Amino acid sequence: MTTVVVAGAIANKYLNGGEAWVRLSWILGFQRLGCAVHFVEQIAPEHCVDADGAVVPFESCVNRSYFERVMREFGIQNATLVCDDGGETSGLSLSELEQVADSADLLVNISGHLRLPALLSRFRRKAYVDLDPGYTQLWYAGGNLGAELDGHDLFFTVGESIGTPGCRIPTGGIDWLPVRPPVVLDDWPRAGGGDANRFTTIASWRGAYGPIDFEGETLGLKVHEFRKVIELPKRVSSDFEIALDIHPDDVKDLNALREHGWQIVDPRTTVPDPGSFRSYVQESGGEFSVAQAIYVKAEVGWFSDRTVRYLASGKPALVQDTGFTRNYPVTEGLVAFRTLEEAVDGARRISADYEAHSEGARQLAERFFDSDKVLGGFLEQALE
Repeated sequence: MTTVVVAGAIANKYLNGGEAWVRLSWILGFQRLGCAVHFVEQIAPEHCVDADGAVVPFESCVNRSYFERVMREFGIQNATLVCDDGGETSGLSLSELEQVADSADLLVNISGHLRLPALLSRFRRKAYVDLDPGYTQLWYAGGNLGAELDGHDLFFTVGESIGTPGCRIPTGGIDWLPVRPPVVLDDWPRAGGGDANRFTTIASWRGAYGPIDFEGETLGLKVHEFRKVIELPKRVSSDFEIALDIHPDDVKDLNALREHGWQIVDPRTTVPDPGSFRSYVQESGGEFSVAQAIYVKAEVGWFSDRTVRYLASGKPALVQDTGFTRNYPVTEGLVAFRTLEEAVDGARRISADYEAHSEGARQLAERFFDSDKVLGGFLEQALE
């Protein structure tokens, strides 16, 4: 039996149900393929907090309780949270983790999350999975991320255009292998109900990273792309809602969104865990979302794992093109836009033939993002 260790962030992303699903899809997907799977996450002491955000000891932090609750909910027994100060753990001890690393066939290190030298050095084969295409490569070109990337044997990215002639992002001499966001289809069945004229998404207004200067151009943030389509709700009859993480200092933008007809809800109370995230997606009619400007302008071919879950649920997606139209058909179920006018047209097309778009969405998920196919191919490449 193949033993796979998946490393990634769930406790570190407390009250973020969507981010939990990203890692869960890899864990549960490998389990479906018959692998023995361990999940490992490390957390810094300064990130261990209580419900009010105050730093507290690892043993009493909300991050730990959130981690343990998610693992119980999905029946994941081989899961360990490690505090990287003193080696406190929830799950296996450090010495037991070292034994797992010694015997594992593969480490799947999502975003290079696992950095503990005592563990990393023990894996015979390590695969880095890049979820931030463009950022990762430009940071590396600028002399950063060496510690996270060094020592891995293979490098995968959800930016399917990285390293191809149509993408200008430097590879840094790394052979980046494309991988699609996997979804365990049994966990995301096609869902009926919901308002066919209600488009939703879950987003961070500014995101975790700042803009990057590249080839004389500033590659900005998601906020700049949202501003380009702020008039959309006033141009079509559908409703548009965002579970939006937005800082109080951005009150001007928040007011502008509401003035233009956007409905705004708080993701920390609306989609704080995997169950509420899934319900929110499946009770929607479809998704409307823009992308980070770096994905759009550099055409990295990024495709959102969140959008994949809308598609699996039979919810059509109207999303900003990042170059993914080279890889996926954009007909029923998936509609791409680059301008406000294209977004208006796409929303009208989906509403006019909703059932066909709903069926097409599920078919796209089954064809391109089924975890059996995605992770089966991943293992073939990683272990060959």
